This record gives sequence, structure tokens and C-alpha cells, in this order.
Amino acid sequence: MIPPRQIRLDTLVTTKRELALDALLADDSTFYGDLFPHAVQWHGETYLEDGVHRALRAALQQRNVIHVRVLDLDALMPADQDTTADAP
Repeated sequence: MIPPRQIRLDTLVTTKRELALDALLADDSTFYGDLFPHAVQWHGETYLEDGVHRALRAALQQRNVIHVRVLDLDALMPADQDTTADAP
């Protein structure tokens, strides 16, 4: 339901520590899933939730941007609740 939009690779924050090499090298890595990576925008940062192998493949192909489906939590949160979310 979220349309993909172009995001610069250097603005994405990855959330996974390891990359599945078989997913990177597979020709049909998007055959069973979504064609676009998924990310979440939170407090002005865009976190790449799924699709690290697609982002790496784009970087290896010398591309600066990638199409990503971004769930913008900043836009969904009311401004008054936004400051209380950081409180311990």
C-alpha cells in the first residue's frame, strides 16, 4: 500500500549486522517477495528494515539512489507524543 520512492543510499541506516551472500548473488532474490526494500523513517532517520542485499547490489552497480517503500512514523506520530517517546 506504500508506494516506493527514491532514497539516496548514503541516507539509509541498516538494521542488520550480516548480509546473506546467497540472497545477494541470487538472480531471483525478489521472485517471492516485494520488488522494493522496506524502510522506516523515525526521528528524521531512515532505517532499512528489509532489502540490504538490494541496496548493496545498487551500490555495487555505482547507483546513488534506490527505490524503497518507506513507512514514515514521523508523519504518523502527533507532535506532542513525539517528545515523550524518547523519555526513559
